[in-house]
Amino acid sequence: MNLLKELDGNDFRNYLRMDEMCFMELLSKIKPQIDRKNTVMRECVSAEERLVVTLRYLATGRSLEDLKYSAAISPQLLSRIIPETCEAIYNSLKEYRKLPTCEEEWKEVEKDFRQRWNFDHAVGAVDGKHIAVQKPPHSGSLYYNYKKFFSKILFAIVNAKYEFMYVNAGTNGCVSDATILNNSRFYKKLSNNSLHLPLPSPLPGTNNSVPYVFLGDSAFGLNKHFMKPYPLKNISHDERIFNYRLSRARRVVENAFGISASRFRVFHQAISLSVEKVDIIILACCVLHNFLLNKNQRYVNESSFDREDVDNISFQQGEWRQLPSLVPLCQSTTRERYEEGNRVRHIFTRYFNNEGRVTFQEQMIRVGL
Repeated sequence: MNLLKELDGNDFRNYLRMDEMCFMELLSKIKPQIDRKNTVMRECVSAEERLVVTLRYLATGRSLEDLKYSAAISPQLLSRIIPETCEAIYNSLKEYRKLPTCEEEWKEVEKDFRQRWNFDHAVGAVDGKHIAVQKPPHSGSLYYNYKKFFSKILFAIVNAKYEFMYVNAGTNGCVSDATILNNSRFYKKLSNNSLHLPLPSPLPGTNNSVPYVFLGDSAFGLNKHFMKPYPLKNISHDERIFNYRLSRARRVVENAFGISASRFRVFHQAISLSVEKVDIIILACCVLHNFLLNKNQRYVNESSFDREDVDNISFQQGEWRQLPSLVPLCQSTTRERYEEGNRVRHIFTRYFNNEGRVTFQEQMIRVGL
């Protein structure tokens, strides 16, 4: 095979979404897991070729039938190689996807949200997206979502630096948002207090203690650890300020999804592998995103992200928004509101309109940001 010979030093970023140095580091990490020995009867596909064809598949989303021409590998063999290599990628890069395990680590995440996005006591931004898949045989409507296509759901928690801290990719597309969250290992740990979050503490300059919170949108329920926006109907000025401040901080998870989908265009069409293999494809893309954020300076640039100009009161969309977007979860239809969650949200609302206000928030809500 001559797939590697097609690449020179300038091709790696466009062809594989990473530079040659990152490629070689990744190869060294996963080679022991994917290397195969030649036999008397046949020459095996090398570890280098396995990684190249897998990265090319993730970068383009091309069908296996199409990919076989550049890879010189049969679709049947590709359907085994790609998931195996994605599993090796995920296992080797787990260190780049880590949910904090102690109070000190959670406080470091909170510090980033406070300093970068002016949201005290925030420890993660939460979202979920539908990942299109081909209809699994004999599955009926199990994977059929509200947008009328077949999907699996990627639920994720992102830190203030656009990195995935937690990912869950195993839920079929017909499941409601509340079920996705409530059935996750993350939520079970949150509910039984085994996430080791710091104890509630006062917001700066106040005597009002609040829990450490995750930031979600309207698709998720409200409780003492999950903040969501106020409904727009009959919304007050102070509630609009809260919504702006939450949206500003929660935008990191939208950008993490958007940038990942723009770099790994396997997300732009229905994944053609069997549904059992889809999860590892999604997880590999998430850890690759984190790895490249840390290792490859050309993976993103300033224009990749949504950005506010607080001096000129303007907002510029990230480049990823010009491309097809992942489909969000359906907005929650439940009317139930947990009283404790409402109380915590009101405390944040008062704080953002008084001691915790920022100079640009009034202008931002006036221009509709």
